[in-house]
Formats: sequence, structure tokens, C-alpha cells
Amino acid sequence: MTKETYDLLESYMLSCMEDSAHDKEHIYRVLYTALDIAGTEEEVDRDVLICACLLHDIGRREQFENPEVCHAQAGAEKAYRFLAEHGFPEGFAARVRECIASHRYRKGNRPTTIEAKILFDADKVDVTGAVGIARTLVYKGQVSEPLYTVLPDGSVCDGTGDEGPSFFQEYKYKLEGLYDKFYTARGAEIAAARRQAAEAFYSSMLQEVSETQQKGAAMLRAYVE
Repeated sequence: MTKETYDLLESYMLSCMEDSAHDKEHIYRVLYTALDIAGTEEEVDRDVLICACLLHDIGRREQFENPEVCHAQAGAEKAYRFLAEHGFPEGFAARVRECIASHRYRKGNRPTTIEAKILFDADKVDVTGAVGIARTLVYKGQVSEPLYTVLPDGSVCDGTGDEGPSFFQEYKYKLEGLYDKFYTARGAEIAAARRQAAEAFYSSMLQEVSETQQKGAAMLRAYVE
């Protein structure tokens, strides 16, 4: 890939990034992780991979404006149109579109090519560990969702079976189970090295808020009749 081509793709990506949890630094981390993973795989088209990494979240704006829109699908079509308009071969544009369309975890659209699998893994690595916790908290604040919910008995819900959205619910529903869902050995290896940081944060936060809730509620009841 020439520097001119990279600059064109990067410039378009930068014009689309507005979500603080999916900002340009997220894009670069995904790209760098993808290149790391690609070094352990065979027959990877790095031009397709780099392009797909740079453009994989350009559909976030559409999803934020309308939650029913899938950002992966919207971004895939935007990327395809952009590449076609700028003279990229149709086959190349189609391969990039396939990578982007399948980077979001959904049973009905799993990645099939090695480039798509690497993008998927690199994107998921950025939801693991301390970075994943931080990005989730930023996003939850952005959409005005709480850290946790309180059950009818007054105890803090750890997120298990929680019907309402919260950080704890997101952790139990998504973050906790990410580590066995990688397609590449290197992606799984990177994620595994980060797992303890995420688990420690969740456990510490749950303990802190639960203790505060339990003790504080008891003291309040003693003073308020």
C-alpha cells in the first residue's frame, strides 16, 4: 500500500469518527493489533486488512442516530461506495466490505476470510482487559446508562439476568465471555494476557458498591423511622 493510498483512507476514517468510545485511537489500536496477528498467519492480504481496519467503524454515526441500524453493515456499504468512487478495483472493495460487515459478533454473519477473522479478533481484543473496561464505561456514560442496578431486596445486581442496561450487565452479558471467541491463536493469546485486569476491576467494583449499599442502607434505616 502506498503512502498516498493510506493517507486517503485515513483521512476518510477521521472524517467519520465522532464516538469517543470508538474514536481514531480505537481504530489505530485495532490496526496495530491486526498487523501483530497477521504476522502469525499465512497468505494475508495486508492491503485489504489495513483498509478494512481503518474503515471498520465508519458506520457508527448511523447506528448512534438510529439504534436499529447495524454499524457493521452500514459501514461496509459506506466503505464499498467510497472505494468504488476512488477507483479501487471492485474485487478489492468487495473483500473490504465483507471484512467490515462481519466484524461485529453476530451468529448470522461470521467472518470467513483470514482478513475478516483478523479484523474480528483485533476489534474484540480492544474490548478485553483494562482498555475494554475503560471503553465500556465511556460508552455507558455517553448513552446515559448506569453503572449498576439495585434489586427489589436492596442488594446490588451483579449484572446476571439484569433486564436493564448497565455496566455490570454489559460485563456479564458480553465482556466476561469474550475470551473463548477468537478465530486466531495470536488474538486469543493477547486477550488472555489482559483478562485478569478486567476481572479484577469488575470484582473490586462489585465489592465496593455492594458494601457501600449494604452498610449504608442499614445505617439509614436506623436513623429514619
